[in-house]
Amino acid sequence: MKPRKPARSSKISAHSIHVGCAGWSIPRAQRDQFGDGSSGLARYASRLSCVEINSSFYRSHRPETYARWAATVPALFRFCVKLPRAISHDQRLAQAGPMLDRFFDETAGLGDKLGCMLLQLPPSLALEPRAAATFFAMLRGRWEGHVACEPRHASWFGERAQALLLRNRVARVAADPARHPGAAEPGGHPGFAYWRWHGSPRMYYSAYGEATLRRLADSVSAARRIADESWVIFDNTAHGHASADALCLQSLLRSG
Repeated sequence: MKPRKPARSSKISAHSIHVGCAGWSIPRAQRDQFGDGSSGLARYASRLSCVEINSSFYRSHRPETYARWAATVPALFRFCVKLPRAISHDQRLAQAGPMLDRFFDETAGLGDKLGCMLLQLPPSLALEPRAAATFFAMLRGRWEGHVACEPRHASWFGERAQALLLRNRVARVAADPARHPGAAEPGGHPGFAYWRWHGSPRMYYSAYGEATLRRLADSVSAARRIADESWVIFDNTAHGHASADALCLQSLLRSG
């Protein structure tokens, strides 16, 4: 099987920074900050350059659904798609080949607007180097583009895990809140950086203040020296803070 090629980041910039949310829902209080459009996704894409599709974690989508989403957004907009929980949580990365085939057949509908893949691991999944190496080899046999992994077990933050991620060109997510030392900073493959902020102190609910977002902007800007591409995704969607934080960070990055 020939690996699928990613969208060409060089069409965007020498170093592209994408800021977006987990999902494209726009709270009522934020709607006047977005442009017009024929759908919620079209309005969302009028201001933000990427989105993380989380629904794929729970259920399959038809290729036609992905194609419709791709047709809704501007040419330089990019999607990150979260791998199914059947792979990460149920199978725990084992014997995942047929499920990966199905997943990539479905997401092919995004075409050149498929920017990266996200693999979130369960907190109970410790690093098993042989099993993880086998899985990443299968993944890389199907996808040449950027991959971000959000591990949540302490064993994934040591030298052995770092070497494994480097070999397979997998970026370790910089998460907030950070569960373990080092989890707040990007790791793994240095050519790709992916921040995933869930809300703090209350996950999924809390907003980030401008001072905190300014420090994040400094970190993202500093990554230009190493990474070819950086993504920042806000997952604090429960009270609608994600889009406001994304717009604020976007403004800070542009002004900086």
